[in-house]
Amino acid sequence: MSLGEILKEIQDDLARKDEARQEVHAAMRRSGRLSKQAIFAVHRARLEDAENMLAEAEETFRNLNELCRSYPDLLYMGAVDSAFQEYAEARLLLSLVKANRFVDFKEINVPPSSYVLGLADVIGELRRRALDSLRKGRTGKAEECLELMETMYGALVGLDEIQFLIPGLRRKCDVARRIIESTRGDITIEARRSQLENSIRRLRKSLEANRRE
Repeated sequence: MSLGEILKEIQDDLARKDEARQEVHAAMRRSGRLSKQAIFAVHRARLEDAENMLAEAEETFRNLNELCRSYPDLLYMGAVDSAFQEYAEARLLLSLVKANRFVDFKEINVPPSSYVLGLADVIGELRRRALDSLRKGRTGKAEECLELMETMYGALVGLDEIQFLIPGLRRKCDVARRIIESTRGDITIEARRSQLENSIRRLRKSLEANRRE
């Protein structure tokens, strides 16, 4: 085989690999979009819709090995990692809202590192639920969200080796800490405001009762 023929064979193989890469990238974009839509649906209390979206995203991951069969290194693309993280985040949030439990990474078929990074991102989604609860006057529900956020954060930072071995986790934990502090402040302010309103209401009723006497 001449050098020209060797290089032509390499060129053809790289062209096929690039085509496979584009297919994988498109599939992962679709999966990531479905996971984000599922998270939005959870916040809107459309849990069945969220379940259907995640089932569709799961099917995309099932086809991933086939797409990467000839080029297994494509499984380690950044787009694949991001899609798994977003899927894990959505699955965890849905399970916490529906059943108040943490799904296992083996249960949802995601790599352990993607599961941990997705778990860290759930803390931000719980802040959103806490703020929604505050707007509805449900301070107790917001406090439950905060307690869950603190539990997750404590578990993540309690394992130093995990933070060292999973790139990006330490940064996500720093962000999570700030989110928790902000949420705690919001809940404290709302609780004090509610207490003040109740005190004013009781005082008004007492004054009105005194006038009638």
